[in-house]
Amino acid sequence: MKPHMSLSIMFFLAFGYAFLYIPIAILMFYSFNISKLVTVWGGFSFKWYGELLQDQGIIDAAWSSLKIAFLTACGALILGTVAGFVMVRFRRFRGKTLFSSMITAPLVMPEVITGLSLLLLFVSMDQMLGWPEGRGTLTIWIAHVTFASSFVAIIVSSRLRDMDISIEEAAMDLGAPPLKVFFVITLPIISPALVSGWLLAFTLSLDDLVIASFVSGPGSTTLPMKVFSSVRLGISPKINAIATIIVIVVSIGVVFSTWIMLQMEKKRKLEIESMMPSNA
Repeated sequence: MKPHMSLSIMFFLAFGYAFLYIPIAILMFYSFNISKLVTVWGGFSFKWYGELLQDQGIIDAAWSSLKIAFLTACGALILGTVAGFVMVRFRRFRGKTLFSSMITAPLVMPEVITGLSLLLLFVSMDQMLGWPEGRGTLTIWIAHVTFASSFVAIIVSSRLRDMDISIEEAAMDLGAPPLKVFFVITLPIISPALVSGWLLAFTLSLDDLVIASFVSGPGSTTLPMKVFSSVRLGISPKINAIATIIVIVVSIGVVFSTWIMLQMEKKRKLEIESMMPSNA
């Protein structure tokens, strides 16, 4: 690679990272500002973190968002993994193209349309079946699983297409039942995709505002909804504090999950190398 090309790539890479992370760094910096004005530095202080701990509304909203995001990631992982297997491993059946299109539709569907359609669905079900009664945490969870499953399905199906199916066939030829092959061979191989899908579903649920605004009810306010309503009345330094805490927690989670994925990949490569015949 030519030197000037390498410098150009480094410049654009640095510009891209700066564009993404400098605003976050500024937000975290001003979370330690003693001034009520979020853009005027008045001195270093943990004042707003103390104010944040006393704001029960934000704490309840943050806990609700984390709980919904965790349950959404787990539910979306199960449904998305099953959908990914159907799209890749099942032979062609009538309606498979329609099935694949419906799985990927939420990826391109505007969130306003998704939220409105789910709202009408929940209202109709409540009138006809009496379930779900009203709107709250349950309806938010169902809505988030609905659109997050599509992202998990795409990630899992991509990993399954790249996977060497001969390993599974060899295990079944040696007498292993399909269920054991799935848990002992398939799952460990696609585990990085499963972790990535879980993290993506968790992030999408934690970040969602539009869909949650449609399907939520009294007493089920999420953190994005709380922050949005607070910002409309004026930005409070407490918002900087809660954002800083979320950034730190998410960063620790990403680093930890990346380390786990690297260790699992390293272990899998060592196992494959140990099973290969020696040239000696």
